Amino acid sequence: MAIMTPTPFELKQLGPNHLGIVWSDGHQSLFNVRNLRLKCRCANCVDEWTREQILKEESVPSDIRPRKIESVGRYALKVLWSDGHDSGFYTFEHLRNLCECPLCKSR
Repeated sequence: MAIMTPTPFELKQLGPNHLGIVWSDGHQSLFNVRNLRLKCRCANCVDEWTREQILKEESVPSDIRPRKIESVGRYALKVLWSDGHDSGFYTFEHLRNLCECPLCKSR
């Protein structure tokens, strides 16, 4: 039997630089939005063969913001970023692994 990744229950903008997700299992994730943008795994940001990051950190503005967040089926979120980037999906599993809350950072 496959282990199910919890799904986002609520998304909240927490000030200008942070995004919060409350998950179906009650966990509350915290993300710095610029760090989240830098972790995009689409083919424009990461080489599909080597998995090396193509996206240059200095190319992402310090004031980057999500303009729109949409569900992609039952497995991911798609973000339209203020820099115009919108080709990456953030799977629920990937988002949970990127969680920056104190509990997850201590693991």
